[in-house]
Amino acid sequence: MAFELPIDLQRSRILLSNDDGINAPGLAVLERIARTLSDDVWVVAPETEQSASSHSLTLHRPLRLREIDERHFALDGRPTDCALLAINMIMRDRKPDLVLSGINFGRNICDDVTYSGTIAVAMEATLLGVPAIALSQAVDGGGATDFAAAEHWGAELIRRLVRASWPDTVLINVNFPACAANAVTGVRVVPHGKRKIADDVCERVDPRGRTYYWIGPLHESEEVTPGSDHAVLLSQGIAVTPLHLDLTHQPTIAALDLALR
Repeated sequence: MAFELPIDLQRSRILLSNDDGINAPGLAVLERIARTLSDDVWVVAPETEQSASSHSLTLHRPLRLREIDERHFALDGRPTDCALLAINMIMRDRKPDLVLSGINFGRNICDDVTYSGTIAVAMEATLLGVPAIALSQAVDGGGATDFAAAEHWGAELIRRLVRASWPDTVLINVNFPACAANAVTGVRVVPHGKRKIADDVCERVDPRGRTYYWIGPLHESEEVTPGSDHAVLLSQGIAVTPLHLDLTHQPTIAALDLALR
């Protein structure tokens, strides 16, 4: 089945969330974008940064919700918790017509999507029957970004995306390049690529003689999959990738079934 698209954005209720936290600059940019699309914008985001939290839920402690002002809430939980509580509790009188997640500080491409809390918000919304778009802004080598490409291109891109139709098991992943808005080379719809990340584990000893570990820094390989989201970003384009929630590899079902008979 497909979502009920296109969406009349001017009459829509839009939910925003992220994994960088309620005070993240990217969320403020996303709210400015959303308010050019609709007057009915809600924000439910984590109290603190939850990067790389993936599609995790908080199950072993209660969650605390803080109402900042009308339609703005902070939750002391994961990005997935935010989407779940927003849709099923805070907005239960009328669920959102669209969920926008981000704008993430840093790209979410290739195999990164399996770690991303930004993607997780969109995944949870999709599972709850709401179309969702995850948005991320690539940063330069020094980690600096002004969200210029995302802020300039975001609203029009969202308008164009919700004119399309996609299945109710699909979310849309958008990555903006780390360049000036007028340097963007265009928009391309591409698959996500493969990117080998070597996760260095640093072993250290604390002042009391106990060993502890840091994961990172992350070193990526030079290999870039042609025609992928990674390649598009490197060419200063905007990468749009539909991600499918059904992880089943259908061809292997027949092979395994035959082997297990």
